[in-house]
Amino acid sequence: MRIFITGATGYIGNNLALRLAREGNTVHALIRSVNKAPLLNHPNIKLFEGDITEPDSLEKAMEGCEQVYHLAAFARVWAKDVSTFYKMNVEATRFVLDAARKCGVQKIVFTSTGGVLGPSGSHPVKEDDARLGNVFNEYEDTKTQAEELCKEYCNKYGMHIVIVNPPRIYGPGIESESNAVTRLTKLYMSGRWKIMPGDGTKTGSYVYIDDIVNGHILAMQRGRSGERYILSGVNASYNEFFDILGDITGKKLKLINLPVWAMMLAGYALMIRTKLTGKAPLLTPKWIKKYFYNWSLSCEKAERELGYTYIPLKEGLQKTVDWIKQQNKE
Repeated sequence: MRIFITGATGYIGNNLALRLAREGNTVHALIRSVNKAPLLNHPNIKLFEGDITEPDSLEKAMEGCEQVYHLAAFARVWAKDVSTFYKMNVEATRFVLDAARKCGVQKIVFTSTGGVLGPSGSHPVKEDDARLGNVFNEYEDTKTQAEELCKEYCNKYGMHIVIVNPPRIYGPGIESESNAVTRLTKLYMSGRWKIMPGDGTKTGSYVYIDDIVNGHILAMQRGRSGERYILSGVNASYNEFFDILGDITGKKLKLINLPVWAMMLAGYALMIRTKLTGKAPLLTPKWIKKYFYNWSLSCEKAERELGYTYIPLKEGLQKTVDWIKQQNKE
């Protein structure tokens, strides 16, 4: 089968492209530069230089493909030009959908984010739950708009589009904005991680990269058009996460509880520095506000309809630690 992928040089996309190629599919990967895609070196992967904001390059790379995975996005915490979020996450999604319609693509999986579903209240958030509060940042806002665009194309043109919503992903792969948990793990292993966010009780959903890749493929095979599927994993607090990481690494680091209000002050200080220097901030106040909330998710729908599964957090972190150790030896 011929399959087109955007974002193949990113964390999830790279793992997905290689998985599909190993299974015998011909993968068409749209990339900005061949020189930036050394990890896509596989005989079943064909590289096409171009950009998701260029309809012509999209159509050329997508020609003859039966399926499309659209993973490319602007997922950073800040942009010098805030309109970049809309251009890359909404306009580009429209270009991808238009190209797929023109090329006669049968099925599309669009990768959104668990962030669009909002924080959790008394129970883990499900796909159809009403969001608690407004979106926190431009990334969540534009991903929400992109989801609505996908549903519009399903209704207007009868296209088969499935949406997936992953949370905090970790495991082997390219370091990027989407792989922050693995970078945190590396820092912890080296003794350079010193902070416990807030009082450590706020929760998030952690899922291993292989489960996310498998979830994408299952969504393509079994997902219902116009539906979203949460591809979450283990809901754990920061205290639980670091306890497990400490057990696995044999390092029980003494972490300093940093109140979220103090993190907010630091965020505003970083923004002042950004205005003075133009250097991108590590975090912004809009993103730090998320630490006030729990972000637990339920993947019951994906389990029931797709056959989706995920491994325990301890098992996944053990695999991640082993991979990091192997990388350090090479």
